[in-house]
Amino acid sequence: MYNEVDLDKIDINSDPPSEEPARQYYYMAKCRNWVQDFIEQKGRRPAACIQTFGCQMNARDSEKLMGILENIGFEQSDNEEADFVLYNTCTVRENANNKVWGRLGYLNAYKKCHPHMKIALCGCMMQEPEVIEKLQRSYPFVNLVFGTHNIYKFAELLETSLMQKGMVIDIWKDTDKIVEDLPVERKYNFKSGVNIMFGCNNFCSYCIVPYVRGRERSRKPEDILLEIEKLAADGVVEVMLLGQNVNSYGKNLKEPITFAELLRRIEKIEGIKRIRFMTSHPKDLSEELIEVMRNSEKICRHLHLPLQSGSSRILKEMNRQYGKEQYLSLVEKLRKAVPDIALTTDIIVGFPGETEEDFLETMDMVKQVGYESAFTFIYSKRTGTPAAAKGDQIPEDVVKERFQRLLKEVQRIAAKKASAYTGKTEPVLVEEVNEQDKTLVTGRLSSNFVVHLPGTEEMIGKIIHVKLKECKGFYFYGEAVE
Repeated sequence: MYNEVDLDKIDINSDPPSEEPARQYYYMAKCRNWVQDFIEQKGRRPAACIQTFGCQMNARDSEKLMGILENIGFEQSDNEEADFVLYNTCTVRENANNKVWGRLGYLNAYKKCHPHMKIALCGCMMQEPEVIEKLQRSYPFVNLVFGTHNIYKFAELLETSLMQKGMVIDIWKDTDKIVEDLPVERKYNFKSGVNIMFGCNNFCSYCIVPYVRGRERSRKPEDILLEIEKLAADGVVEVMLLGQNVNSYGKNLKEPITFAELLRRIEKIEGIKRIRFMTSHPKDLSEELIEVMRNSEKICRHLHLPLQSGSSRILKEMNRQYGKEQYLSLVEKLRKAVPDIALTTDIIVGFPGETEEDFLETMDMVKQVGYESAFTFIYSKRTGTPAAAKGDQIPEDVVKERFQRLLKEVQRIAAKKASAYTGKTEPVLVEEVNEQDKTLVTGRLSSNFVVHLPGTEEMIGKIIHVKLKECKGFYFYGEAVE
């Protein structure tokens, strides 16, 4: 999915190019020397494992990183006891950080018996200064550390870390650079994520993302369209457009373009059957976008629209820039324009200062909207955000009790919503052979519900009509029909 470059034809004895991406291909060619030496010594190719924490943006970044590693000559592995291990980290919630520290403890013990092993860390967690300090102090066995803004420099940083001892650290505070045309190793051959923008300008008071991902920067529409055209030519039928706030896409380009207009252009690409996108910020959901969704034959009947709280007072404290009534108005417009749309959301319980009355307003919103699914989270205090400095933090036992009440209500409504599909025949994109029962395959409806049905590996990547025979609360059993 890039203009393939023959690394063997690159003169690695010359000075590196100054322009991207030629500079990174130069360093990929240099890294191949290390791989060749490894093969001569070990009699095999080196294995590389990437573990991804966090969102779809991180997952897409990992595909790019693995594409570079495979281009260099590494063999992909799912085993963390590999020759090169990279953790692509998330820092939205504290438990994501704790998982990384725990895995590093395990790798430290393993590396003592396998000193040739290389360990790298990248992603959002690495943008926090206290994390870098802790790595330098307590985890000196890590070889390479980089952040979210210089992922495109991976080949160059890797070559440096392979050639020298000690920890290589390269963290940028921000960037306006977007480098196109680097290798990608996709997880699926029939669907793909596509970054349309990077960063966030919203500064929700609880969220660390703008601090670690930087300001919004949009890719040029022609670059996005070219990437999707190449994906379609390679057999991809579904694309997921990715950004921290896709609704604000294009505002910072020299020639501004709306997200709705970008969708119109993508819809015209032959071969693409389904278009998804996330995440949508309610404050930027335009009438134009709703109209495009209403008229589209390819945009999936699913919208993830984070609520976070049903209390207008708490939403103001969160700096979400919309209130309860504005959100409900959007839902009404969406349901009127696209009656069969499935709405999913994010909700935070226990934001500082949340009263029982505030929480009950959230519960009421869940009932009024009737979400097909909701990701519910206990508020996680993130150092450096305005909310972390608030004095009215909610006691843990109160938060947990509210969380359980909310979860029960979300599950009740979601099960009721799903049951309404029973007996219908719907198109399903088959994604994989079922892990628990190899006689079944698993796919998704346009509304994002999961469906299991009898089938074989040959069905993967195809959109087939399925009668939904039995609802199991959050997924279905069905059978293919003509």
